[in-house]
Amino acid sequence: MTTPLFRIGARGSPLSTVQTRHVIALLAKSLGAPESELEFVAITTSGDTIQDRRLIEAGGKGLFTKELDEALLDGRIDMAVHSLKDLPTRLPDGIALACVPEREDPRDAFVCTSATRLSDLPSGANVGTASLRRQAQALFARPDLGIVTLRGNVDTRLRKLAAGEADATFLALAGLKRLGLERHAASLVDPEDMPPAACQGALSITARTNDSRTLDALAKLENQTARIEIEAERAFLDALDGSCRTAIGAFARVSGAQLNFIGETLTPDGTARWRRTESIALSNAIADAQALGARLGQEIRDEAGDALITDNS
Repeated sequence: MTTPLFRIGARGSPLSTVQTRHVIALLAKSLGAPESELEFVAITTSGDTIQDRRLIEAGGKGLFTKELDEALLDGRIDMAVHSLKDLPTRLPDGIALACVPEREDPRDAFVCTSATRLSDLPSGANVGTASLRRQAQALFARPDLGIVTLRGNVDTRLRKLAAGEADATFLALAGLKRLGLERHAASLVDPEDMPPAACQGALSITARTNDSRTLDALAKLENQTARIEIEAERAFLDALDGSCRTAIGAFARVSGAQLNFIGETLTPDGTARWRRTESIALSNAIADAQALGARLGQEIRDEAGDALITDNS
């Protein structure tokens, strides 16, 4: 058997598989090699096996990356493809966020068969989500609604919604588009109203910090605009100690030489929200983006204080 040029690890879920095949196609084109010379290694993560409770009850962020990190450090794979919003802000020693390809639309989609927007739902309707951010944002906008836990991959959540387990839900538009399921979106959520999860719509490719061959190959897939945006959003998360235990939304957009940013955090019940919006001119793009996200996150942290601490034990 011919040794593959690169072994690309990722979760084996339908969405992850589509995303990884996309990366393989991009990488093969940039290398001038057939896709058959790039091996997809599907790896089951802890987050894939937990379906009966919220991820915050099982450890939060990192559950979709731990096994991939181990395979990378063990040398079983050369790179790992992640949905960037699943990636912790601090990576294990020896692993780098090597590449951020062009970003898909980061907005949330409102999915419902009986209403077009959240505001159209009748009082007492149930919104299904396992996301603390979406729960908090929905309750901030509509405190008269109920929240029910809705977990699983995109297809599973759509089936549960059709079966009446909830009246409506929110899904990342990027995931729906990548799976060819955007027809299920009743409407798209304005990020001004409900900023998406930090780095939503973006992919990340991690590699070993000492693997110059892989790092050089991935450099060709890097998208500068996406990198600037996600660095601002990740810095905001990091300043807030962001995890699945904190309801945080962040939306950065590069417009010419300007970076526009909206970031917020809320209490889980949606009764309080802290928000910052700011636009800056970019000169040293990555550093400026990181500094903006970190500063605004720290401002919110200082303002909110102990109100941000949530006991999920």
